[in-house]
Amino acid sequence: MINAAMESMLESIATREDDLVELTRDLIRFPTVNPPGEAYTPCAEFVGDRLAKTGFDIEYVRGEGEPGDTDRYPRTNVVARREGKRPGACVHFNSHIDVVEAGDGWTVDPFEGVVRDGRVYGRGACDMKGGLAASIIAVEAFIRANPDFPGAIEISGTVDEESGGFGGVAHLARKGYFTKPRVDHVIIPEPLNKDRVCLGHRGVWWAEIETKGEQAHGSMPFLGDCAVRHMGALLAAFEEKLFPALDAKQTRMPVVPEGARRSTLNINSIHGGQTDDYTGLPSPNVPDSCRLTIDRRFLIEEEIGEVKGEVLAILEELKATRPEFDYAIRDLMEVMPLMTEKDAPVASAVAHGIQAVFDREPDYVISPGTYDQKHIARLGHLYDCVAYGPGILDLAHRPDEWVGIADMVQSAQVMALALGELLSAPR
Repeated sequence: MINAAMESMLESIATREDDLVELTRDLIRFPTVNPPGEAYTPCAEFVGDRLAKTGFDIEYVRGEGEPGDTDRYPRTNVVARREGKRPGACVHFNSHIDVVEAGDGWTVDPFEGVVRDGRVYGRGACDMKGGLAASIIAVEAFIRANPDFPGAIEISGTVDEESGGFGGVAHLARKGYFTKPRVDHVIIPEPLNKDRVCLGHRGVWWAEIETKGEQAHGSMPFLGDCAVRHMGALLAAFEEKLFPALDAKQTRMPVVPEGARRSTLNINSIHGGQTDDYTGLPSPNVPDSCRLTIDRRFLIEEEIGEVKGEVLAILEELKATRPEFDYAIRDLMEVMPLMTEKDAPVASAVAHGIQAVFDREPDYVISPGTYDQKHIARLGHLYDCVAYGPGILDLAHRPDEWVGIADMVQSAQVMALALGELLSAPR
């Protein structure tokens, strides 16, 4: 049930549509491309300056020592906190400010923030500067309507989510920024559609596999041992054995889209022989090394040991049956699957907001890929976290990426209602 005060707050968000659009455009105009990590500091400072005007205390935290952090490309995160009038829970809205490269195929300037036909276009419009803007407008409207709120509100703009989040949320989590009692509830405005609550994500294991050989002259390959041919044998075994086995695995997790409700493996890259940056004629050389990077996405029903064991079993079988086959394998990253319960406080609050704004029950989904919830759980040990925000996930990273203006307004209304419910609940 929405009371008169809530109705007034929702109306105030609707009347601030122009402000929401301009804020989104301003954020898009910072070309925070990752890699290498362009414009992180000015974008973080823009967010900090905006929130300072609403009484937030602003802190800038650099991810020093994390991958990619240099004096030229500092991993600058902004954390803003506004204390309430009396003790209570803390609700944190976390958005990443980095975006992937623009790429080709655009019909508009990807960093101009073009407004057309009820949409804001630009790299990061959907993923996820529209969500960041919506959360800021939601919080500003809530504070204006509820100046005596209990507890605390935090908003962060963090970096490097697109490359694993280690200089951003992971760095902050290790420093205690996502740990009780500082924070109780987290909402991440990722673009999973305005009427969905995203409870978590599949697991991921990234690894590099190297097949080994022996160098020789290319005119006499029989004197050497071609590492690329050994890698070809591994890929053939994956096609014959691993891919069919993964495709047969199903999950109870409500992963979207439908095709991601099974285990998957992607071959991210393969490198062997002549270096990629050489433009002349190749040398006649038998390569003694070939490296393959894999991206294995797995389900909550699978154990990480089982996931790795399937690959290792194929490698060991090739070593036993293929002459001279030898390999090395190196873990790059592993993240366990996550699924917050539907009746958890933050999931319930967002669901109630969706019911109030859209007059229907929300859909509950799981993301096919990981996002920064993984670090909040594994490093901060904080599990009351969901993703909710405007935007259509399928548009992320694509040319002419856009976010709907009406979607941002309605998502901001949902966030404001969820914030009110979480802050008013007993801690």
